[in-house]
Amino acid sequence: MLSDFQFDFKEPTLGIDVGSTTIKVVLIKNGKLVFSCYERHRSEVRKKTIELISGIKSLLDGEIFHLMISGSSGLGIANDARLPFIQEVFATGETVKCFMPDTDIVIELGGEDAKVIFYGGVTDERMNGTCAGGTGAFIDQMAALLDVDVDTMDSLSLNHTRIYPIASRCGVFAKTDIQPLINQGAQKEDVAASVYQAVVNQTIAGLAQGYEITGKVMFLGGPLYYCKGLRERFTETLNLSDENAIFPEYGLISVALGSAIYSAHQTSTITYEKLMEKLTRISDLNKK
Repeated sequence: MLSDFQFDFKEPTLGIDVGSTTIKVVLIKNGKLVFSCYERHRSEVRKKTIELISGIKSLLDGEIFHLMISGSSGLGIANDARLPFIQEVFATGETVKCFMPDTDIVIELGGEDAKVIFYGGVTDERMNGTCAGGTGAFIDQMAALLDVDVDTMDSLSLNHTRIYPIASRCGVFAKTDIQPLINQGAQKEDVAASVYQAVVNQTIAGLAQGYEITGKVMFLGGPLYYCKGLRERFTETLNLSDENAIFPEYGLISVALGSAIYSAHQTSTITYEKLMEKLTRISDLNKK
């Protein structure tokens, strides 16, 4: 269990990962993970960040701790509040180094981005551009098209009998593939699994760009943590054994966790009061 893991530092560390759709917070004290959360911010990024940090006041009040912020939406907060920032690929690397240093490749799917990180020698990262195809947002769109929630779509996918070709590069293109299938009476189980297969194909063809995905592969991010059908499609398509397909319990919070780990080795510290002062100030400025 992650809560039983003993980190090699004692000073409190706080990692905050503010992504395109969710905020993840990790607090480590006395070498133990004492708090973690994963919540949607629904575009109220700064308000939600303040809310989550306020919720752990009792764990931080009176403490001097290390802090690091990461994530696509975290950069703006870090810059405006003058707080330390770590790019999410490096934060992920800290988590990999700490828990599974023999990892060959990381595949991470977020709300609106997707990335493949190759380890071994020089680290190489491939990330999607401005389109959210093949991400959590794409999966949400396809579930809505099937008139089910994501949990239901996931359950349906596990009972599929065939896979249809569906484009995942864009939700609009995918819709033109899916709507005729629905109109022709295709089973929702098959369409759901086909949506996941489209995500897998987009990741392999669009991001790996010819690099072979083999060895020990770690899968991170909300969609790969929650969607069992998506896990199944990745594992089968890449022909990964159980030993080489890694779906860790920290998959949801990996960037926040890596941020907290990295911050422990930095010299800068902050107090709860100072952190809240900085966050509140930039939130107030944002309202003007």
